[in-house]
Amino acid sequence: MRLEKFRGIIPAFYACYDDQGDISEARTNALCDYLYEKKVNGVYVGGSSGECIYQNLDERKAVLSYVANRLKGKMTLIAHVGAPSTRDSIELAKHAAALGYDALSAIPPIYFKLPDSSVYKYWNEIIEATPLDFIIYNIPQTTGYTLTTSLFEKLLANPKVIGVKNSSMPTMDIERFKRVGGDNVVVFNGPDEQYVAGRIMGADGGIGGTYAAMPELFLQANEFFLQGKFEEAKRIQSHINDIIIALCSLNGSMYAVIKEVLNRRGVNIGSVRGPLEGISNEDMGRIDNIITMIDEATQQFCK
Repeated sequence: MRLEKFRGIIPAFYACYDDQGDISEARTNALCDYLYEKKVNGVYVGGSSGECIYQNLDERKAVLSYVANRLKGKMTLIAHVGAPSTRDSIELAKHAAALGYDALSAIPPIYFKLPDSSVYKYWNEIIEATPLDFIIYNIPQTTGYTLTTSLFEKLLANPKVIGVKNSSMPTMDIERFKRVGGDNVVVFNGPDEQYVAGRIMGADGGIGGTYAAMPELFLQANEFFLQGKFEEAKRIQSHINDIIIALCSLNGSMYAVIKEVLNRRGVNIGSVRGPLEGISNEDMGRIDNIITMIDEATQQFCK
C-alpha cells in the first residue's frame, strides 16, 4: 500500500513564468488545476521540465510551496531537489518535507565527474536529511552519470529508498532495476517515447515531460496496458511518438512548444528561461498542426 500512490501517470511539472520571466504563483496554480482536472496520478515538481538548473534556490522553494498549497492531499507529490551542491539539495529537501510532499528525488551531482563513492554520499546525505521516501533519478544523457545496478542495490539498503526514475533509453535498464528491487521498489519509465515498452519491461508507471501536453493519451496508454490490450497500447504509443517528434522539430525548445500548446488550451504558463529558446514566428503555424495531431489521436483512442 505504501508504494501504490507512486504508480500510474505522473507528469513532470513545468516552470510557470509571468510575462517578465519570473516565477508566477497564479500561473503555477493554473497548471495545478489543469492537471488535477485531467485526473493524473501525481506531479513531479522541480525536475528537468521545471527548468530547475536555471532557477535559484528561492525560486525553486517557491514553486514547491505553490504546488503543495494547491495539490497536497489531492494527488501524489514528488519533489525533485537535486542541485549543484549537497547543501542546497538538503535545503530543498527539508523545505519539501515541511510542505508535506510524499517523496523526494534527485539527479546525481553534475559538472564534475565524480566516483560512485561521492555520488552515493551525495544521495545518502539527502536521504538522511528528512523522513521522506526517496526516488533516485537516473538520466545519464544529461548528467553524464549512469546508475549501476550495484550502486542501486547498495542504496536500497536504506529503507527510505523506494525506487528509481529511469530516463536512460535502453528498456533493459528498467528490467535490471526491477529485478534488483522486485516488488519492494517502484521503477518509473522516463523516456516518453517508450512508455508502453517500459511498462512491459517492468516499469510500475511513468514520469514524463510531455505528459501534460497530452495527458489523455498517456492515461489511455496506461489503461490499455493494465487491461492487457497491448496492440492498442502499441498503436497509441505510435501516435504519441509522432507528436513528440513534432514537438521537438520546431525552432524553439520542446518545452517552449509545449507551453504554447497549453496556452492554446487556455493555460498560460509563460515561455522558457534562457538559454532555452522560445518559439519563433515560424513555429506558430506548425503548433496548430501539433494540436490537431493531439486532438485527433485523443478522439480516436479516448472515448
